[in-house]
Amino acid sequence: MKLLEERIVKDGQVRPGNILKVDAFLNHQLDVDLLDEIGKEFYRIYKNDGINKILTIEASGIAIACMTARYFNVPVVFAKKAQSKNLDGDLLTSTVHSFTYGKDYNITLAKKFLGPEDKVLILDDFLAVGKAMHGLLDVCKQAGATVGGIGIAIEKGFQPGGASLRADGYKLTSLAIVDSMGDDGSIQFRPQDEN
Repeated sequence: MKLLEERIVKDGQVRPGNILKVDAFLNHQLDVDLLDEIGKEFYRIYKNDGINKILTIEASGIAIACMTARYFNVPVVFAKKAQSKNLDGDLLTSTVHSFTYGKDYNITLAKKFLGPEDKVLILDDFLAVGKAMHGLLDVCKQAGATVGGIGIAIEKGFQPGGASLRADGYKLTSLAIVDSMGDDGSIQFRPQDEN
């Protein structure tokens, strides 16, 4: 998605340790117009796949999921990272390792919100190693839900997450795939037709 790539180049920051900081528009301060275009694009790609629920993980995936859900006219469910006294009943849980924070945590989702009748589009802001995505896929498997697709705003193509998910047969669409980031702050994207 050229619009997203242009915004990454304009406002993204490359940090040591292969960190791409996009907090000015995607995961701290939100550019709602850009998010709306992202939602439209995910709808265009997955509109014929029978999606009846969108799943993400808190917190950065929620805005993307909500903007996309408006076009599908379906609910958004998100897995919680923090234990909450508000979670009751039977829970689906999985352990996830965060690349960004360098720690493991449990994600939880109430069983009543995801089941065998659901065909899910999983959305998130970033895909690097794929640990968060594997946690969400595990939750879907536990619920008996079908994964209709995976949508990612920004994939780090030089890390193994995307290749692994594609090799496993998932319909994975990343709107911008970063192939490399230089010490000088430069960013190289994979050509759009190879996404």
